[in-house]
Amino acid sequence: MIGWARRTLGPIFEHEQLMMITVSTVLVMMGQGVISPVLPLFSNKFGVGAAAIGLTLTSFGLARLVLNIPMGIAADRYGRRLLLVSGPIIAAVGMVGSGLSGSLPELLAWRFIAGAGSAIYATGAQVFLADVSTPATRARYLGTNQGALLLGTSFGPAIGGFTADAWGLEAPFLIVGLCSLVAGGYAYLRLPETRHLNPEAPRPVAVAAGAAPPRTAWLQLLLSRDFLLIAVMNAAIFLTRTGGRQTIMPLLGATTLGLSTASLGWIFSLMAIVNMLLVVPSSVIADRMGRKWSIVPSGVLVGLTMFMLAGTHSYWMFFSAAMLHSVAASLSGPAPAAYAVDISPPGLRGLGMGMFRSGGDVGFMIGPPLVGFIADYSGFGAAMFANGVIMVAASVLFLLATETGGRQVRARQAAEAAPTAR
Repeated sequence: MIGWARRTLGPIFEHEQLMMITVSTVLVMMGQGVISPVLPLFSNKFGVGAAAIGLTLTSFGLARLVLNIPMGIAADRYGRRLLLVSGPIIAAVGMVGSGLSGSLPELLAWRFIAGAGSAIYATGAQVFLADVSTPATRARYLGTNQGALLLGTSFGPAIGGFTADAWGLEAPFLIVGLCSLVAGGYAYLRLPETRHLNPEAPRPVAVAAGAAPPRTAWLQLLLSRDFLLIAVMNAAIFLTRTGGRQTIMPLLGATTLGLSTASLGWIFSLMAIVNMLLVVPSSVIADRMGRKWSIVPSGVLVGLTMFMLAGTHSYWMFFSAAMLHSVAASLSGPAPAAYAVDISPPGLRGLGMGMFRSGGDVGFMIGPPLVGFIADYSGFGAAMFANGVIMVAASVLFLLATETGGRQVRARQAAEAAPTAR
């Protein structure tokens, strides 16, 4: 058991930058979840309804969608440290401003700033980890960061609820803001610049400091079959996460099965725990067997669990389908992000990750209204079934993508690069 843990988790302890990126991600991403338990308090404070307060989540997500690609370009032109340092600082300003807001418009503005800081940091962290990893460890490195993200967003609500009860409404925002400042300060003091680091080939990256990447290169990436396939897959994943999982599943459980808020909270907490526990195994599968081995089976199984949820008629059927859904969704892990890095030219990694993240955020934004519209007119079961069809279709379509990971691919690449024997 100790040997397995050492082989699997070794990169976390062997690479200081990876360890500190992990800690920074936990600190920064707590800001995404810290506001959820205090939303009712804001509703009372401003005298508005839940729908208006819900715009705080939209404002946060909109900042991510707007900034993904510009920040990817900035990472390529000016370096990763700029994003790793400025992102947490901007997030801290947004979090403190949110806690001190005196009106709903102020809160929305500050939440947008906090979301901007989160997007800036997340883009920098992913590109940084792409630089310091190799194809054989990339999914595990990105998976470690994904696990940290899940940990941060899971701790956020608990911190928000506890500190708000103990010290008032402003306390959780001030605490998370301080944590973000710590993350930014450490990045400034310790994390190196990795823009010109290309572990996949010893030749330097042909992008001059401050220069824009070649236009034909990014256009070629944008129009490539493999990039379009992974962008569609990522959009389907986020559409399912925000649409079917976060919007329809709670309504289905409460309305159709009469589940209480406590029961639903317990189920979703277990799903989050499953996600965190399976990050490392899914990363190992993606690195050793290939990205498609993680992405395609995961997507198909997620679609099948959506079909199960569409026909649920009892608590235990709902619970079983929810747990299977969590396991299936966890199988893909960081494989989509690793695949996006694999197909991005080294000098365009920032732009590639920005475009990849934007594909996911498109699904993030359209998921709830799309499945909500179907649910309003045809019922919750029809909405879950339609979501399942989208997920299965995107997964089957991804079979057309070129495999970029796994031992066989690396062995073939090594053989092609080796000099021909005379």
